[in-house]
Amino acid sequence: MEKAWALIEEIEALGGMTKAIENGMPKLRIEQAAARKQARIDSGAEIIVGVNKHQRPNDEPLHILKVDQAKVLTAQLKKLNRVKQERDQAAVQIALDNLTQAAKTDGKNLLALAITAAKQRATLGEISEALVKEFGRYQAQIQTFSGVYKKEISNDQWFEKAQKAVREFALQEGRQPRIMVAKMGQDGHDRGAKVVATGYADLGFDVDVGPLFQTPEETAKQAVENDVHFLGVSSLAAGHMRLVPQVIQALADLGRRDIMVIVGGVIPEDDHKALYEAGVVAIYGPGTNLSQAALELIEILMGTSPETNQ
Repeated sequence: MEKAWALIEEIEALGGMTKAIENGMPKLRIEQAAARKQARIDSGAEIIVGVNKHQRPNDEPLHILKVDQAKVLTAQLKKLNRVKQERDQAAVQIALDNLTQAAKTDGKNLLALAITAAKQRATLGEISEALVKEFGRYQAQIQTFSGVYKKEISNDQWFEKAQKAVREFALQEGRQPRIMVAKMGQDGHDRGAKVVATGYADLGFDVDVGPLFQTPEETAKQAVENDVHFLGVSSLAAGHMRLVPQVIQALADLGRRDIMVIVGGVIPEDDHKALYEAGVVAIYGPGTNLSQAALELIEILMGTSPETNQ
């Protein structure tokens, strides 16, 4: 109760929950809690049967619906174009203009006006842009943190091995191993990516974190500008089969085929072969021990060719 009250007081000191969200405080606290939990799982302090204890030697393959993303995209664009051709464009524009004007005045019911625009067949993007004209577009603050994972996992043998490997690499190469953790496409969930980022930072990696909703081209550009060894793509929304090959090609177009791409998240086993063939050097699914994964990456940097993991 006292810990909960301390958080409430912290929110009040920031000016309330809206101000706290703008400041990024609730999201940061959630990510810190997730990092602590991951460290306890990785060290074995917290047992999850089937993940870090009593694993099955061979899991039965899951039967997963395969979706042709290119086909779905083509069909959706065709449907969207048909809607735009059949609607009353003048009525749509009036509804959108009303929404923009209402945004300039306090006390107007923007939700009601947005519903009116939707009934005129305005798209979600058009409704959003009508409000952006007045309010601008929210840009989330990228906040990273360190020490949380390390504090929970101290004296773990894998953590110590990985730290030692990182130090040896730094002595040999003159700089720390560097990784960029990225989210691409419309996947708006980055808690797992932040956990990975703080874990690698505590192991001694230099870590960069990309913003949400990046395109493959934007991601590749940031990776090149930051001169990373690895680009870690975090995937949860099943876009990996389209976005990962695109970012690998974007890196090639920028003349940086040497930047190695790894993928983490919910990646069905059936997709692994195609991702490796596209150029991915390592894939890490749910339940991966961060220290063991980091140790593998250092081994790749210290001389193991990317083809080894294929």
